[in-house]
Amino acid sequence: MNRPKRDLQQNSPMGRSSLVVLMLIVIVAVLIIRFNGSMPQDSRLYFNELADLIKQGEIAKIIVDENELEIVMRDGSNALSRKESSTTLVEQLGNLGVSPDHLSADNVQLEIKEPSDWNTVLSLITYILPALLVVGLMVFMLRQAQGSNNQALSFGKSRARMFTGDQPTVTFEDVAGVEEAQEELSEVVEFLKEPEKFISLGARIPKGVLLMGPPGTGKTLLAKAVSGEAGVPFFTISGSEFVEMFVGVGASRVRDLFEQAKRHSPCIVFVDEIDAVGRQRGAGLGGSHDEREQTLNQLLVEMDGFDTDTNVIIMAATNRPDVLDPALLRPGRFDRRVILDRPDMRGREAILKIHARGKPFGPDVDLAVVAKATPGFVGADLENLVNEAAILAARRDKKIIEADELQEAVERVIAGPERKSRLITDEEKKIVAYHEAGHAVVMHAIPECDPVHKVSIISRGMAGGFTIALPEEDRILISRNKLLADITGSLGGRAAEELVFNDITSGASHDLEQVTKKARTMVTRMGMSKKLGPMVYGQKEELVFLGREISEQRDYSESIAEIIDSEVRQIVESSYERALEILSNYRVQLDLIAQTLIEQETLERKAFEELFDIEVPVKNGGTPYQLTSKN
Repeated sequence: MNRPKRDLQQNSPMGRSSLVVLMLIVIVAVLIIRFNGSMPQDSRLYFNELADLIKQGEIAKIIVDENELEIVMRDGSNALSRKESSTTLVEQLGNLGVSPDHLSADNVQLEIKEPSDWNTVLSLITYILPALLVVGLMVFMLRQAQGSNNQALSFGKSRARMFTGDQPTVTFEDVAGVEEAQEELSEVVEFLKEPEKFISLGARIPKGVLLMGPPGTGKTLLAKAVSGEAGVPFFTISGSEFVEMFVGVGASRVRDLFEQAKRHSPCIVFVDEIDAVGRQRGAGLGGSHDEREQTLNQLLVEMDGFDTDTNVIIMAATNRPDVLDPALLRPGRFDRRVILDRPDMRGREAILKIHARGKPFGPDVDLAVVAKATPGFVGADLENLVNEAAILAARRDKKIIEADELQEAVERVIAGPERKSRLITDEEKKIVAYHEAGHAVVMHAIPECDPVHKVSIISRGMAGGFTIALPEEDRILISRNKLLADITGSLGGRAAEELVFNDITSGASHDLEQVTKKARTMVTRMGMSKKLGPMVYGQKEELVFLGREISEQRDYSESIAEIIDSEVRQIVESSYERALEILSNYRVQLDLIAQTLIEQETLERKAFEELFDIEVPVKNGGTPYQLTSKN
């Protein structure tokens, strides 16, 4: 057991690197010894300075070691110098005016050292070692290039991670809320388990499955579940991992990936975020020679080159199917497209049950209520919600997760964390209370609005307060009356400020932005304007390379543009007048709810409705709105 470990250490890149470092240290040490030696380096004299000192009689002894000179002064100090290798010491001193009398034995004592074998060896090492170092480094680099851990020449190798299907970590039991997509992919699993069943009937199994849907709906999780159910190798790679700064690397990695897949068939190749490499060609910055397009071309060839008996299925995920190249979506490549939409109420409850496994929930927790309170949430949001609830319970030193933590987690995900440390004046607190009460009163008074779930003036995120209205059931279609009701409810805060304080603040800026956008969409995209009729105005343009909307092409005249602006203004202004009218009729409730918010800061649905169910005085002979129960 120990010997293979020692061999592994000796052949490891760390061991080879240490050897190279050791060689460099030895060479540096030899060079230092060769050029400096062990002689004292009190001072170094230029040769002309040496000649002047000899003439002045300051030199007592000169020791000649080949070209190195050690000088002993008459005062006992030492110095170093060096002569030219082409002439003798006497000749070189004579050229500087030093006569033979100055070099007589009585004046200067000359001592010539015999060259030792050690000096000869040291000289050879000085010249040979650098050459050996260069040769050694070349051999080292070549061996590194041939090794399995080569980094310099491995750009063209695929970086896909392979997971065997022996011990699946994810199966269909871990996926919920996407029953239709799960049923579509169950055929893929059956083909990988029993391919003869389909081949005997002459059926052609889809070679590619494209998972499409908003972020967080579980595309990657579903692909892992397919691999776990089928029990086959699973190759996973991100679309961005194909492309490097070197030309041709992406295409080489595609080839290597598909070669590995063929060797391990039957298997699944999963490309996550394929829009990073599969965008429509001809839109890149490099034209037809763009590296991304070369990679896509190779991917297209490899996908279409598979035979029906290879038992390799390509799966890919994207949330931008509109920017993919048409050649990638044709039959024979990604012939099956599976859409994963946002889950409905039952789907959200099933997802919550999966994420609730292994977590201690209190008896007051009802996941159906949590699912009802989270419309529009995807699987990733729900997983984050349960995790936030667990963190909150731990922060409060609880042993179980209760309904309060789940409710707090819902509000954190929707509006952000509470900002209790934010200090505001009493006047601002009163304005925020009336603003949120205005939203709540208007929404509760209009039957088409969703029921008010919670009203609070506690700051969350960037908002000073919030009003949460949740639908009783999921909707697919939205009527014109519902849109107008939502616009009116959004304007309730601004209307309350004007009605109570005879002034307006910047607190409604986000409301106005959403209202204007919704009204313009009604007029230009949904055909909900009586003057303009059931038509769409303006064509959206998208830059495929960037994958986002950059402009809107106007296909209508200036006169139509004026009518559009007029219709949008009419929708917003009429909704604002409606909000003012509702708040005028329910001024008593508005004052009562705002005052309660100032005192309690938060009102739940039941407490809010109890405050609203009071006698409403009729003003100026008017008739108050008929309330519709939303219980």
